[in-house]
Amino acid sequence: MSTKRSYISKIVKEMPDSGIKDFFDIANTMEGALSLGVGEPDFTTPEHVREAAIASIRRAETKYTDNRGTVELRAAAAEYLEKFDLHYDKADEVLITMGASEGIDLALRTLVNPGDEVLVVEPAYVSYIPCIELCGGVPVSIPLQAKNHFRLTAQELSERITEKTKVLLISFPNNPTGAIMEREDLEAIREVVIEHDIFVITDEIYAELTYGRRHVSIASLPDMYERCVVLNGFSKAFAMTGWRMGIAAGPADVIFHMNKIHQFTTMSAGTTSQYAALEALTSPVRDAEIEVMRKEYDERRHLMVEGFRSMGLSVAEPEGAFYVFPSVKETGLTSMEFCERLLKEQKVAVIPGNAFGDCGEGYIRCSYAYSKDVIKECLKKISAFTAGLGLR
Repeated sequence: MSTKRSYISKIVKEMPDSGIKDFFDIANTMEGALSLGVGEPDFTTPEHVREAAIASIRRAETKYTDNRGTVELRAAAAEYLEKFDLHYDKADEVLITMGASEGIDLALRTLVNPGDEVLVVEPAYVSYIPCIELCGGVPVSIPLQAKNHFRLTAQELSERITEKTKVLLISFPNNPTGAIMEREDLEAIREVVIEHDIFVITDEIYAELTYGRRHVSIASLPDMYERCVVLNGFSKAFAMTGWRMGIAAGPADVIFHMNKIHQFTTMSAGTTSQYAALEALTSPVRDAEIEVMRKEYDERRHLMVEGFRSMGLSVAEPEGAFYVFPSVKETGLTSMEFCERLLKEQKVAVIPGNAFGDCGEGYIRCSYAYSKDVIKECLKKISAFTAGLGLR
């Protein structure tokens, strides 16, 4: 009698489930639970953006668009990226994707051959490693350190490069640490990248959310245009998570091949969402709306950092995105133990740091994309929990 074969891909079978999803599921079913776990703005998509989507439906503009996105939206995206000193041709160097997440997948599958090594700065967004593995690449972690404010240094990069290194995947402002890279930091990275002929995928979905310092893209530095794909989108700064709209920009040949995969797997980004995104980018109140959100996040950022420090937990001050990444090493608990006990004893959900890579062990990620009232109540409960562990 033959044994039934497994039809599930070995890569997928061995892929761990998302550590973030696990805590979402528990918190969503626990009565009275509060969460600081979701990286989703609590702001509503602006009304004029929603109305633009509705108007497009009423005009019956519901058919497929150009695979790359409408001409108008690509033009608006190219103009928007100039805000960050990035200059791309709307016709050949911009691709509208189903969120920045699809852009990550497309860029990796376009650039990576089986066996190629992809350097990933960690702690990192949870999809990076699985996407690398799904295209046969070999992920190589570059652990970032709190003493460096979780910024990547040229030495850390150089130490991980081998003859198989092909791509560097970075994300600044960073999820989960809130770290940024300033121009001088990126200039040092640029020298190493050029010396070793490495291509860079730079996820800049939080580019608008920096506090006190303007975002700088590594692709804007000299000689970096031809070796970078820039990923951006609408989820965070435009409060449009569910619309699934992203922007990929880079050299025409790379974008051409990314679009080949895109057209065979998704055809095109959602038409209605594209009209909403076009309104978001071209509205005269665009920057003012973003500034309102940024100012509110900044106030919440200070509230959360001060709250954790008052508990006796060390925090590298986040300078971008909307997360804090406090150390819980002082408690003597692992990241998972801290999060599980906090959820059970105080009904507060936060994310264990090791969900973002092994070097995240000893930390937790907390989002401040929540109201101040929710943040204050959660901090109060976390403080009670840490006090019970003997911290003050």
